[in-house]
Amino acid sequence: MKKADIVVLGAGLGGISMVFDLKAELGKDHRIVLVNKTGSFQFTPSNPWVGVGWRQKDDITIELAPLMAKHGIDFVQASASRLVPADNRIEMEDGSTVSYDYLIIATGPELAFDEIEGLGPEAYTQSVCTVDHAVQANAAFEAFCADPGPIVVGAAQGASCYGPAYEYAMIMEKELRNRKIRDKVPMTFVTAEPYIGHLGLGGVGDTKGMLEHELRQRSVRWITNAKVDKVEAGKMTVSELNEDGSEKTRHELDFKYSMMLPAFRGIGAVRDIEGLVNPRGFIIVDKHQRNPKYPNIFGIGVAIAIAPMEKTPVPTGVPKTGYMIESMVLATAKNIKALLEGREPVDEATWNAFCLADFGDRGVAFLAQPQNPPRNVNWASEGMWVHLAKVAFEKYFLRKVRKGVTETYYESAIMKMLAMHKLK
Repeated sequence: MKKADIVVLGAGLGGISMVFDLKAELGKDHRIVLVNKTGSFQFTPSNPWVGVGWRQKDDITIELAPLMAKHGIDFVQASASRLVPADNRIEMEDGSTVSYDYLIIATGPELAFDEIEGLGPEAYTQSVCTVDHAVQANAAFEAFCADPGPIVVGAAQGASCYGPAYEYAMIMEKELRNRKIRDKVPMTFVTAEPYIGHLGLGGVGDTKGMLEHELRQRSVRWITNAKVDKVEAGKMTVSELNEDGSEKTRHELDFKYSMMLPAFRGIGAVRDIEGLVNPRGFIIVDKHQRNPKYPNIFGIGVAIAIAPMEKTPVPTGVPKTGYMIESMVLATAKNIKALLEGREPVDEATWNAFCLADFGDRGVAFLAQPQNPPRNVNWASEGMWVHLAKVAFEKYFLRKVRKGVTETYYESAIMKMLAMHKLK
């Protein structure tokens, strides 16, 4: 068997799991290369905690070079400039080239702040999409707490990951109560979702009722079907739309602090490659995570194209939760092994959705099997146990990554929690 070069582009939740699963499936028979623009893995689900100072950057990051060396995986720290799929190579911004026999694109998204005037950390709103953004958000939050005022928080049109917006809103609210300044901070939650708890999934269980209840209990007003028109210093202009897409109300929201999740798109290195990506730059894959035009390229995680479940007045994307990403990783590793052994791919990801949304002192968990309705499991629960479960899961996942253990992180943790709650 010819020794193959298998490259994983991106070291997020999907990419880090991908290299370890490939190592477990393929052993030393093939070369595995991890390419990432930064030198560290970051546990993205903890970013809302970083944003209020409950975690530091070092608490949720792991240096990649020594970790990969320990497990016999090559590591290249460089930013991809352009993928050339016809030649099986990636051109890097530093002028170097990475060649591959098989490529797994696990980059996550490019954050499309530029699509809305004034949005993003370089302008007037904060972000918790990356750990560095969360560190910056925390610095701005500390300055805000010294001189509090209105907060606007939420997710802009085209966003496809709503959990962190709800988490950050609730966690900030809890921290403001801890500091005894909650009474000085009017809070507004702004979201492209057609209703609270839609989550890009049409809701799961009673997420609508649960999340509306949480917002009411915390005195947070909300605007749904919201299209952010522009952001200026201390002011956000938002159009609230009717079901038919016509304008219902125009809101001028004053703020002293704002965090808004942006829309996502595919990274520049792959955008506009015909047959590889959709118009937003997300990787087109079949049921085996494989691109139809370039069959030696696979896509996993947030980088792949998934059509919205339904048309909504304001565009909403589909979330790709860690549980779903892990399923994509497992299928991809087995399918690449099959190809290397001269067999056709047969493994498919399950695409179920599971989320632990922490609210600082309690939280909401949901499980959708499958992701889109009608479902075999359509379950949501709330309580202090969700907060404790997310804290435990953070420690569990980071410990497993440091050890390079190739087990189904989400699957095992989720099954324990569901058994605890007698849901099978």
